[in-house]
Amino acid sequence: MCKCKSVRSRADKSVYTMTNARRAASSQVCNSLTKETSMHKGIVYALLAAALFGASTPFAKSLVGEVAPVALAGLLYLGSGFGLLIWFVLRALKQNGEHGTSARLRAPDLPWLAGAIAAGGVAGPVLLMLGLTLTAASSASLLLNMEGVLTSLLAWFVFKENVDRRIFIGMLLIVAAGVLLSWEQVPVLGVPWGALAIIGACLCWAIDNNLTRKVSASDAVQIAGIKGLVAGSVNLAIAMALGFHLPPPHTILLAAVVGFCGYGLSLVMFVLALRHLGTARTGAYFSAAPFVGAVIALLTLGDTPSPTLWFAAALMGVGIGLHLTENHEHEHEHEATLHTHGHTHDAHHQHEHDFEWDGVEPHVHPHRHLPLRHSHAHYPDIHHRHEH
Repeated sequence: MCKCKSVRSRADKSVYTMTNARRAASSQVCNSLTKETSMHKGIVYALLAAALFGASTPFAKSLVGEVAPVALAGLLYLGSGFGLLIWFVLRALKQNGEHGTSARLRAPDLPWLAGAIAAGGVAGPVLLMLGLTLTAASSASLLLNMEGVLTSLLAWFVFKENVDRRIFIGMLLIVAAGVLLSWEQVPVLGVPWGALAIIGACLCWAIDNNLTRKVSASDAVQIAGIKGLVAGSVNLAIAMALGFHLPPPHTILLAAVVGFCGYGLSLVMFVLALRHLGTARTGAYFSAAPFVGAVIALLTLGDTPSPTLWFAAALMGVGIGLHLTENHEHEHEHEATLHTHGHTHDAHHQHEHDFEWDGVEPHVHPHRHLPLRHSHAHYPDIHHRHEH
């Protein structure tokens, strides 16, 4: 990995008063390598999140008949929360007082996180479990592609993330596929309540994704663990208040495992992807999740694929492909910023230290970005949230 030299003392401060052109020229090679590495890491994180979540849907479907939807949502998220809590504690013990590579949540982050938990951790799972009771698992898995569409629409029109023609056309294809899957149910159910419930869950998660982006520079394990514990406790309390009972221990354990993998680990990967790709792009890559779930459902649960399902899957595949082949590059300006996150000293992190640095990277501390103008391929990550 390319590492640019960091300034270690205030005596070197004059180095950072150089012009933007000189700073960009002096780090051209490191800048290019760092951007490509960051973008590739973000894609890998997003696809891992998609695979884990997609695989969990048919397994959750198999538990719907044994557990009330609200109670199942609680067990899935509690499994996620407790699993990540164990991870968090073991990691802290391993570090043994040393500085970690992830920034902990701060007080200004809490309102964003609370909103994300309410939408995506409480309302979303309940709607999904209700939808699964009325919808075949393979169709339900593909309908979950609507999360990426709704996430992107909110990112573009509410949170002002950039959009281009290729990305927009890709989303139109995914929307068309979702409409086909919903329409397929009308002759059987009259009003497609199952599909509408799943789309409602996707809207809740879209709100969750955009709010989580606000805190994505912080510790992904901490964010996902808090979400799991809080959302799981609330959903399980609602289930108990409604008179539902807990299932047998083996069912609880199975739900916890599915929740840890499909919700906990998936959310950790998703937060990391948000950090590198921005909300709309992460949502687009995450649209691969339903294909994983659909394949598992067809192989294990005996669902029968219809021609409409295959046509919808093809539309979604083309839409995702348009996102995967995006190349966004232009001259842009970085404004002066002060924030905290794990980082290495690449082209965007040429700063001085107020402490004795031991040279270990990545590391975490509050740092200031000076204004910079340059051009390279990029996504709207935590350093590229500029206007176009």
